[in-house]
Amino acid sequence: MKLTFYGGAGSVTGSNYMLESNGTKILIDCGLFQGESFSELKNYEEFEYDPKSITAVCVTHAHIDHIGRIPQLHKNGFEGRIISTEPTRDFAEALLVDAEHTMREEAAHHHKKPLYDINDVNHVMKLWEGFPYHKHVMVGPFDIELYDAGHVLGSSSIVVTVEGKRIVFSGDLGNTPAPFIHPTEQIPDVDYALIESTYGDRLHERIPERTELLEDAIEETVKAGGTLMIPAFALERTQELLFELNELTQGGRIPPAPIYVDSPLAIKLTAVYQKYSEDPTYFSEEAIVNFRKKGMFNFPGLTMSLTVEQSKAINNVEPPKVVIAGSGMSQGGRILHHEQRYLPDPRSTILFVGYQSYGSLGRKIMEGAKTVRVLGEEVPVRCKVRSISGYSAHADQNQLLQWLEPMREHVKRVFVVQGEGESSIALAQRMIDALAIEAEVPAANSTVVL
Repeated sequence: MKLTFYGGAGSVTGSNYMLESNGTKILIDCGLFQGESFSELKNYEEFEYDPKSITAVCVTHAHIDHIGRIPQLHKNGFEGRIISTEPTRDFAEALLVDAEHTMREEAAHHHKKPLYDINDVNHVMKLWEGFPYHKHVMVGPFDIELYDAGHVLGSSSIVVTVEGKRIVFSGDLGNTPAPFIHPTEQIPDVDYALIESTYGDRLHERIPERTELLEDAIEETVKAGGTLMIPAFALERTQELLFELNELTQGGRIPPAPIYVDSPLAIKLTAVYQKYSEDPTYFSEEAIVNFRKKGMFNFPGLTMSLTVEQSKAINNVEPPKVVIAGSGMSQGGRILHHEQRYLPDPRSTILFVGYQSYGSLGRKIMEGAKTVRVLGEEVPVRCKVRSISGYSAHADQNQLLQWLEPMREHVKRVFVVQGEGESSIALAQRMIDALAIEAEVPAANSTVVL
């Protein structure tokens, strides 16, 4: 069996791994590389393998840095199976349609042809199959099984059994416990593992701490008469924020102020949550009971701004107010219009609740840039800048080690992926010191024989 790291090695984004056995090739994820732009120019390079030769793509979850190049793969000849959970399939359709629109605009800006078009997205969805956790799916010699990764609704770690060996691809592991989905499943008895390391060198605040920090940010901004801007990923982060804002609002813990979700994509994805809201496969029993009592992500003072007109109307509402909008790293979407308007306002606050990749606009603001370029305009940053890592849907260093601990007696090698250099190296060293596991950080495009 051969394993090649085509993406996700040495970088957080662009997850793309190939397994080969007895002439059959499968991919685990095929994601977009992201950084200073929504779609980095690296995505325009040809695939390092022949897409026609791929029998299947197994998808861990629907974030664009894990699925964003699948339509491009199809455009270059891929006609195989696509395998994931059913919620991941549903999320992927909305996310790929949205990404196609954004990338088409970026391609025009760079005078390039789009990576793919909406017809490629539509065709890909016809190839996409949804499976429950723990159903064994055969692809040639490969036995594929999905485990709950606890990252976002329907996310998976993927265990592949072939040639008498078991290898697990962690995907993105969850920041457990999450408010409403199940915790990350343990997976013992594997021979090899790939583990993400986005937060491999740090620890998060716990849920009570992060809720207090959110409460403080709202109280501080409302008292100052400003606007609280929260760039949030449309999948999971927005829904978690709404879940906790519901608790804070109904508990009388925050002062009254209008709260806007200014993201058509987040609103569409929330409908997928509603579709599965009674399914104990994906939601905790407590969450299902809570949704029945209070409704899902719905409370007084909340406005869902779906249309452009509704989005523009937010500007007519005098602060204080709270605006949650995409994208999570300020690489596009409606958050840019609010940042252009309120970054110069010292009464306002921008609150980051997710990972900001190197080179992204969000990273530049978070690291203290005095001016940034937003929608073609140089904008001074005079507002307060805050961040809460506890809202990340990614596991921190301790949680990553906890996921590995049951494997320690059996696993032969662990490959640390999906992290910036320092983060991956720090996690690998902790694994060696704390668990006595053989760990390495693979180079991009490297191949190992297992």
